Amino acid sequence: MRDVQSERDRRNIPINSVGVTGLAYPIVVRDKHEKTQHTVAAVEMAVSLPRDYRGTHMSRFIEILNSCNGHVTLQNLEQIAQDLREHLDAERAEVEFCFPYFAARQAPVSGSSSYTRYDVVFWAACDTSFDFTLTVSVPVNTLCPCSREISEKGAHNQRAEVRITVRMNRLVWIEELAVIAEESASSPVFTLLKREDEKFVTEKAYDNPRFVEDVVREVAERLDRDPRIDWYSITVTSHESIHAHDAFARLSRDKKSLEKDPPREGGCK
Repeated sequence: MRDVQSERDRRNIPINSVGVTGLAYPIVVRDKHEKTQHTVAAVEMAVSLPRDYRGTHMSRFIEILNSCNGHVTLQNLEQIAQDLREHLDAERAEVEFCFPYFAARQAPVSGSSSYTRYDVVFWAACDTSFDFTLTVSVPVNTLCPCSREISEKGAHNQRAEVRITVRMNRLVWIEELAVIAEESASSPVFTLLKREDEKFVTEKAYDNPRFVEDVVREVAERLDRDPRIDWYSITVTSHESIHAHDAFARLSRDKKSLEKDPPREGGCK
């Protein structure tokens, strides 16, 4: 049968990425407390296309994905990326799994149990070396320090999102990044709260006012202290309750680069 994709292309233009996207796929990921968790990911898989290939073989992406039997770990992500390179004759391959992850939580006073959703991304790439990032998006609550200072009867607060992306040299759990985000905000958010819990969370937020700038710095301090993390990026977005816009702060840092070339203190450059 004629292999149209492998026919020679004479336009002499390589393509950075070709592949499949928007693929819903059931996966199993590691859970710190329950060992494993079943969820559904939106998957994207891509390879670079040499200039002399007309197209890639799309069916091979799914075949390689099926070979992991739905289990997604750091180890088999590297294998998937390597297999894509080899089977599709590509210089570079990338894979991305975006999925909801649920953690059981107890309300702070009543102890009522419910699940909190975190949005997670596993991204991996393979060319001459392997690269992996873990992203966790965490819902939190922020209370405005300025509003609290100038108001006599309260302060405006709102739901916010802390998005943390890390490169690691040893395993960092999804739950650990979620805790860092929640502890850096004015207060966590919960799916189920009784009245006594609402009182506790409201007062906790009032006692811990945070700008988005405060939250991003609090997260950065914690990530700086973790030797397992080599690089990170943090974005905090506050969905403002009294403004017709959102507020955000963003920070990224390569800790390994800082160790090699620490910033100078004082003096002229």
